[in-house]
Amino acid sequence: MKNVQISEELFVAIMRYFMLEQEELLPQIKQGLEKKLDAMVMRELYTKYKTALTEEEKEKARKEYLDRRGVPESFRW
Repeated sequence: MKNVQISEELFVAIMRYFMLEQEELLPQIKQGLEKKLDAMVMRELYTKYKTALTEEEKEKARKEYLDRRGVPESFRW
């Protein structure tokens, strides 16, 4: 199992939510966790692209990465 690092700000918000029951922090926590998850997915796709064994796997990972990044088809190589 890999470790995941989050910002100190997000960690403090999570602690305040659970320890002090400050429920108004929930939207901020959700946003921070979604942002972290997106970054993890993007990193995984990039890694797949760089380490793919076949050209087909490499191209599939590259295309998915660029799609998620929002790079238009006309701008791609």
